[in-house]
Amino acid sequence: MTERARVTVLTNPASGHGSASHAAERAIAQLHRRGVDVVAIAGRDAEHARQLVEGALERGMDALVVVGGDGIISLALQVLAQTDIPLGIVPAGTGNDHAREFRIPTKHPEAAADVVVDGVVETVDLGRIIGADGTDKWFGTVMAAGFDSLVTDRTNRMRWPHGRMRYNLAMVAEISKLRLLPFRLSFRGGDREEEMVTNLTLAAFGNTRSYGGGMLICPDADPTDGLLDATMVASASRTRLIRLFPTVFKGTHVDLDEVDTRRARTITVESPGINAYADGEYVCPLPVEVSAVPAALRILRPD
Repeated sequence: MTERARVTVLTNPASGHGSASHAAERAIAQLHRRGVDVVAIAGRDAEHARQLVEGALERGMDALVVVGGDGIISLALQVLAQTDIPLGIVPAGTGNDHAREFRIPTKHPEAAADVVVDGVVETVDLGRIIGADGTDKWFGTVMAAGFDSLVTDRTNRMRWPHGRMRYNLAMVAEISKLRLLPFRLSFRGGDREEEMVTNLTLAAFGNTRSYGGGMLICPDADPTDGLLDATMVASASRTRLIRLFPTVFKGTHVDLDEVDTRRARTITVESPGINAYADGEYVCPLPVEVSAVPAALRILRPD
């Protein structure tokens, strides 16, 4: 990035249980040391943050740097998709799956700020979700539906405990009620055109490899190939699902009999009563059409 570049830094104060504000201070100080002009913004909520980013975009900037987790990155994607403004990331969330994918340092805000100055701009794909209810949303990592989204639904309804433990308790509760869910899927523009009616535990559609803080649910996904990787798990056995869970962190689950994979540009996903989540955020109820949009985002990553 050129000397005296001008960047906008967007912070989600709630990310990482409040650690994002501290990370932002450290990153901004490092950007100043590196001779970068910084305009710092922090939204009260998602809608306010989006208005601030859109305003900053109109005033002009050389990059938008987001401090926080995948949720605030998701918000930035809605504004940056298909523009020439690159995204910089200073990870300060709980999952940080975007940062993992693009090798951005996750525990060192100064090092992440240096990537903004010294890194290269790579053009990558984004996922796009069009819902039957009119939803139109971009995502960077993975869209999930089924068991995963039921766990997240339950987590969001719970008020106690906080943090990871709440998610873990929600998962235990959903495993106790485990059942196969009816899915209708249509794959277009990939290795095969196919319509599928099947029963699944979960389905995940990856532009990148991981979600949930490093679970390699789509271990071969490539955000530059113009395709989404679909991972479909079908197991009504609680024991098998619990055994499968650790293998997802290594990406070896795709070799198991219960797991089926596909690759396609556009996938239609239907399952009654199930919600879609992407980048860890609620999107809309199914059915949706989810697709890979080639070269939709410019991102700053280490050289």
